[in-house]
Amino acid sequence: MRNDSSAWYFQVWISFLLALGTTSFGIFALPVNIWTRAFMGMGLVFTVGSTFSLAKTMRDKHESQRLIGRVSEAKTEKLLREYELSDVA
Repeated sequence: MRNDSSAWYFQVWISFLLALGTTSFGIFALPVNIWTRAFMGMGLVFTVGSTFSLAKTMRDKHESQRLIGRVSEAKTEKLLREYELSDVA
């Protein structure tokens, strides 16, 4: 299993918070009425939430494919060992 460095975690969190903060500030500073800002803020919240859902789904799919690949590889190795044993006998 791959472990990321603490510097990577720091960079990821800082970039996420910076992007969220600057976008939120930009929405707040728009010269529009409160309802337009609220609508844009709601869109930002849903975008961030769906991004987390998409990232989790893609990670889960990747991990399940890795598991399926390992099971398939183990079955292939077992078949090869059985074939080699029957070939020797």
